[in-house]
Amino acid sequence: MLLRHLIGLLRPDAGRVLVDGADVTRLHGRALDEVRRRYGVVFQGGALFDSMTCAGNVAFPLREKLRLRAAEVATRVEAALTQVGLEGMGSKYPAEVSGGMRKRVAIARALVTEPEIVFFDEPTTGLDPILVNTIHHLILELHRKLRFTAVMVSHEIPEIFEIADTVAMLHEGRIAEVGPPAVIQASPNPVVRQFIRGEPERAEGA
Repeated sequence: MLLRHLIGLLRPDAGRVLVDGADVTRLHGRALDEVRRRYGVVFQGGALFDSMTCAGNVAFPLREKLRLRAAEVATRVEAALTQVGLEGMGSKYPAEVSGGMRKRVAIARALVTEPEIVFFDEPTTGLDPILVNTIHHLILELHRKLRFTAVMVSHEIPEIFEIADTVAMLHEGRIAEVGPPAVIQASPNPVVRQFIRGEPERAEGA
């Protein structure tokens, strides 16, 4: 829900969504499309097309958004797959590769258009702890190399504290606290502490 508002797929009942000073909630048509061209999105579960190869999935936004020539599409797709560790895997279909590889394909697709802002919606859902750590560090490595702004929705605690510069804790539709990982981890806010420690909610009056 949060990412849909940031991307402009939903309109909030109140408030603004500012991207470099522009209120996305007030944009329509071509103006909104121009903002969205600056975005890359890694959808929850990857959202790959089963009928397309890994290369076809990565090429999709280049053909749909940028309408590049076939030769340039092929070059950029191979480069994107290589930078996520999938060199030579473009001819495989999603069903033929592991869950971790499918996550990498989804990341390559989000980055192939060279976006300024990349939204990650629970990018490690369904992975075992080792692969969670691997994908997190891949995202961190790509962020440092490509210098995009990353916005990630995640429930991975404490792993998220290792890769984030700023953490915002969302509780019942509001930001309970925001700050660097060290500040969040040391927060006296009972809601934040409960979430970090994985403590069950207490019944009222208990």
